[in-house]
Amino acid sequence: MTGTEKNDVRTFRAMTLWLVMAGALSMLFAGTASAVTVSGLYNIEVAVDGTGTNDLQAGYAEGLRRVMVRVSGTRDVLQLEGIDDVLKDAESLLLSYQVRRESGESRLQMSFGAVGVNRALASINAPVWGANRPLTLVWAAIEDRGERKLLTAAADDGEQGDSAVADGRRAFLAAAEERGLPLAFPPQSVQGDRALLSDLWGQFVGRIKEASSDLSHDALALLRISRSGGQWRAGWVFDGMSMDASEQSVTAADPEELARRAVGRWADAYASRYAVAAGEVGEAPRVDIVLEGVNSLADYGNVGKALNSFTPVVSVGASRVRNERMTVQVTFTGELDQLKEYIALDPRFVVMDGQPEETVPAPRRVTAVAPVAEPNGAEEPGEAGDQYPEGAMFVYQPLDDGDEQDAEQAFESLYQVLYYRWQPAPVVRGGGS
Repeated sequence: MTGTEKNDVRTFRAMTLWLVMAGALSMLFAGTASAVTVSGLYNIEVAVDGTGTNDLQAGYAEGLRRVMVRVSGTRDVLQLEGIDDVLKDAESLLLSYQVRRESGESRLQMSFGAVGVNRALASINAPVWGANRPLTLVWAAIEDRGERKLLTAAADDGEQGDSAVADGRRAFLAAAEERGLPLAFPPQSVQGDRALLSDLWGQFVGRIKEASSDLSHDALALLRISRSGGQWRAGWVFDGMSMDASEQSVTAADPEELARRAVGRWADAYASRYAVAAGEVGEAPRVDIVLEGVNSLADYGNVGKALNSFTPVVSVGASRVRNERMTVQVTFTGELDQLKEYIALDPRFVVMDGQPEETVPAPRRVTAVAPVAEPNGAEEPGEAGDQYPEGAMFVYQPLDDGDEQDAEQAFESLYQVLYYRWQPAPVVRGGGS
């Protein structure tokens, strides 16, 4: 057999393998989870007394304290041995910061390095909860002055509507931002459904699940909120994600603290299942990169060569293929933002629309949300009304269909999934007569 024939055989075998992988993985990816990537987990804003060195140092430590709770998934991290030393060195983990004035108050906005924070957590034997997190659809009812009302998503025009509903929604979304927990509420169209309200108050799951069938979610939380004298109570049951289905509850003196305690319990439960143990964080971080438009063996090879040529890349691991989409796992050094900067220099990697940025946001950044407000309808970033609090520091982006091998692997990934379109350089053909 000649060299050319051997090459043809190898090419045929590779093409056959490519087609088999594509077909098999198409079946594997049918019916994926509704997980979302939470971008900006390492961004935080805190109030500071001024811009002096001591003021800023205190702000850095407070910001890192909140970020470490959000990323570890538990407030217990603040009790671990060694946490004080980590917080004293908070400035070393900063990527960037800015101070702004608002209503006579100084606000310090910070962006910490994801890799650095994750390693710091691992150094004190704390878990790390990754950027891909389950989306919880919250069916909540509040009893206010003897009347029960559903908490729903804000109107498309941003109208506040009923104050008790709006205040309750804001309290839970603010608590969710604090803990980095993706939450969504059902659309306003269910507001007048007395049957659903009755089932929710009785915590009967059946019809609630049916009404949720067209709304993106990984788990349902059936929540009822009531007040007796000066005490507020929230009781809930979960459905999905193998969460504890028994009724649980918290009490507090005000709705804001009630929301913080309830959401804190939810975050603790998710993190206890999906956070990565300190020993598994490792020195070499890995990120999944999803590329559209990879439709030939030549593209497949050129993607690998391009990624391997970037200075931060240590290795390009196993890849998965479905139709014209390829997902590769890249091991890198430094911070994720540095890898993204190198990729941005190669025009063949075109950032997909909607990919969130990890930089410190400008004041009052508009927050994108997962498409959960209406069945089968995706909202565009910047059109979210008050689905999330004004000035929120991070973004929810739905994981595209099929970019995770399975739900468990997606939830256990530490870093956000990066999305690009592969655009090979055009072939320049020489002229001639």
